[in-house]
Amino acid sequence: MSSQVRQNFHQDCEAAINRQINLELYASYVYLSMSYYFDRDDQALPNFAKFFHKQSHEEREHAEKLMKLQNQRGGRIFLQDIRVCSSGNQF
Repeated sequence: MSSQVRQNFHQDCEAAINRQINLELYASYVYLSMSYYFDRDDQALPNFAKFFHKQSHEEREHAEKLMKLQNQRGGRIFLQDIRVCSSGNQF
């Protein structure tokens, strides 16, 4: 179903914004994971934890701004599942 607000908003542009939203949310998730890894009791790098937590918040803000833009332009937001890293590294 197409939005009545949608005007001069190409489907390729909508798809590109959705891809970027998903990339921003994935980056936020990874940074959050790294933040809590460095916040563990067996790690001695609390400033790393603070840095990655701040980065996670910043990436999430980017995604939220893009989602707001998508809604304003009459596009639809499609969020993907977050996938586990295939490298086997666990934070």
